[in-house]
Amino acid sequence: MNIHEYQGKAILSRFGVSVPGGVVIDNAEDAEKAALEIQEKTGASCWVVKAQIHAGGRGKGGGVKLARSLEEVRKQAQNILGMQLITPQTGPEGKKVHKVMIQQDIYYPGSNPVRELYMSILLNRSAGRNIVMYSTEGGMDIETVAEKTPHLIFKEEINPAVGIQPFQARKIAFNLGLEGKAFKEMTRFVTALYSAYIASDASLFEINPLVKTSDDFIFAADAKVNLDDNAFFRHPDYEALRDLNEEDPTETEASRNNLNFVKLNGNVGCMVNGAGLAMATMDIIKLSGGEPANFLDVGGTANAQTVEAGFRIILRDPAVKAILINIFGGIVRCDRVAQGVVDAYKSLGSVRVPVIVRLQGTNAREAKTLIDNSGLKVYSAISLQDAADLVKQNV
Repeated sequence: MNIHEYQGKAILSRFGVSVPGGVVIDNAEDAEKAALEIQEKTGASCWVVKAQIHAGGRGKGGGVKLARSLEEVRKQAQNILGMQLITPQTGPEGKKVHKVMIQQDIYYPGSNPVRELYMSILLNRSAGRNIVMYSTEGGMDIETVAEKTPHLIFKEEINPAVGIQPFQARKIAFNLGLEGKAFKEMTRFVTALYSAYIASDASLFEINPLVKTSDDFIFAADAKVNLDDNAFFRHPDYEALRDLNEEDPTETEASRNNLNFVKLNGNVGCMVNGAGLAMATMDIIKLSGGEPANFLDVGGTANAQTVEAGFRIILRDPAVKAILINIFGGIVRCDRVAQGVVDAYKSLGSVRVPVIVRLQGTNAREAKTLIDNSGLKVYSAISLQDAADLVKQNV
């Protein structure tokens, strides 16, 4: 589950990770009060106003602005709140900004230069170990750094049995070109960050930029935190961090119905049981000349109600020109799926697109009888090739 920057920083702070002082508001009238609160706690005389959406690249889209006075803080908050922020990660439709964070500016002048670094922690699935990835070239163009100068990206694998070791934290600080106080601060920062990652059951921590200030302190100036929702039984408070405004409404509805659904930009809706069969079905759709409009796995415990919910969700997409239902009845019974399709079809009154149904396995014969006797206009397929041909004819 994605969470906002301010929520991620609150988690980091609980584990001793240094983050700049900040206050979240949803009304521009509260901007000056928030800035004064930060000034009282940190002594800051400059602030940064940051849009809070689930996407990176906010600075490039105009969602991060520097404010040098209280009046400017209020003005920038007014400009950003309510805007449709478009970044390289939001797509052309962008995302509406409902909240902003007023944060102390840590780029103040001093005798030493301020440096922007990069650090992330994630799972290296091939090795079965967590990995700390870091670079001396942090900031808004980190993707370009990874693409054009990959030798500037360092990686440190962590043995899960022992966790991050002091020598590894020192190695990271050394490779980042730090020394003296900044070196010690970085070793402390890396250790605390890794502890937070493990204890919070995160799937990703990304700190960009990771800032070394002019007085050699280390701060997580930004934070992208993804939490593993499979571990929420250990963190009941994390459910409250979910922001439904940032999620696709169809994906939210699918989650309520225990459906694994991801919206795509194609023209053929598909409903399948099992992730492997879903991937194969999407390949079939592409080979037949269509494009998958979604990934929808009804799982092994699907019943008529969940299938009907999935059917309705697919039909909400105006780009869908046909629907392919491809079910192999192992745990799930084909007749239950068929009944869900019939119920959805009848309750909707009319279905504007052709429906192609391939049901094989447990109770497949009963399922075919149900659909044949329903009077619905559906196309029945026996083999995968039959399904592909029917998709090609109807797209």
